[in-house]
Amino acid sequence: MKTKSSASAVVLQPGEGARRWFFGGGVQTWKATEEDTAGAFLLFEVEMALHKVTPMHTHPDSDETLYILAGEILMNMDGTEHVVAAGGVTIAPRGVPHAFKVLQEGTRVLCLHTPGGAQAFYFGASEPLDDGEGTGIVDFDRIRESGQLNGGIEIVGPPPFPAG
Repeated sequence: MKTKSSASAVVLQPGEGARRWFFGGGVQTWKATEEDTAGAFLLFEVEMALHKVTPMHTHPDSDETLYILAGEILMNMDGTEHVVAAGGVTIAPRGVPHAFKVLQEGTRVLCLHTPGGAQAFYFGASEPLDDGEGTGIVDFDRIRESGQLNGGIEIVGPPPFPAG
């Protein structure tokens, strides 16, 4: 993907932005793309279902910041677990293994990748949602495949949380 040499001005109202179903579970609303920011960052909001989990993974070329807008997650950061509620933040520097589990219905997270190099992964691991369209199928094989094809993520293990 080719990025522009200068950033674009972006103004979005609540609920605005391209909506995508992420195959790991969740509806993403893209707020600022690599193209918008000349590669500086990628920013999207994601609404996730109760009990959604991620595999243990790293982002080799970007730092991932999660700001919890609503709800609560259990974050496993480099082997240590932390409950993070609305208003809390996690920062996983590039290369640090992490995973999380959604603990409350209605959990919404603002996700920031700096720089924006993980966008190709997220794009390849999601599909567009039309207005009014709900969710899709969770498909971790598609997640793994997008990571292998597009970079941006390395799956280093299964979810570190007990089932249930």
